[in-house]
Amino acid sequence: MADQPDPGVVIASEPRRIGVLGGTFDPVHIGHLRGALEVAESLGLDELRLTPNARPPHRDTPQVSAQDRLAMVECAVVGVAPLVVDARELQRDKPSYTIDTLELMRAELAAHDQVFLLLGWDAFCGLPTWHRWEELLQHCHILVLQRPDADSEPPDALRNLLAARSVSDPLALKGPSGQIAFVWQTPLAVSATQIRQLLASGKSVRFLVPDAVLAYIDAHGLYRAPN
Repeated sequence: MADQPDPGVVIASEPRRIGVLGGTFDPVHIGHLRGALEVAESLGLDELRLTPNARPPHRDTPQVSAQDRLAMVECAVVGVAPLVVDARELQRDKPSYTIDTLELMRAELAAHDQVFLLLGWDAFCGLPTWHRWEELLQHCHILVLQRPDADSEPPDALRNLLAARSVSDPLALKGPSGQIAFVWQTPLAVSATQIRQLLASGKSVRFLVPDAVLAYIDAHGLYRAPN
């Protein structure tokens, strides 16, 4: 007869693996979504949370309302597991600081759950200008989404950090937080700026955004030049 587990022993659950991708998503497009899905699949994430910014400190004010940007992201991820939407930054009436978001998420998760913050190369290079940026790795691992055509060097402020914390294989990231890895991305030359410009000039953005997002843009007359 097999041994029965001791009822007094608590068996630890497997760590959850949660990705976080923030952005203005003004509008969300296939570059955001394809990159997110590639990372989620390659790292076996349980969830990848698209987190729209309310008032991003380092970006221009979004062109359309937070409500519209949230609705477009929600349209985009319907039926696309494990992509989900996390709207917490839109519920705060202050600038969207990533450290605040990570602290709130951490408080909701088990101590051993892994959190992966996804950053594009340009955003990563700008980290030294972020609010309390030195504390980010206390709450997450950082995945730098680097396109094969990126050839710029990181700023001096990040070189020591990379030397101490970088791991060559993103699948080798251990523990809940504290390390940095690079993830190569399929290059998709799509930007929200380009999409807004096309829409303002009356041109089609079909196949640059999901059909559901395009339908929402058309239904609400977003990004169109005033008559």
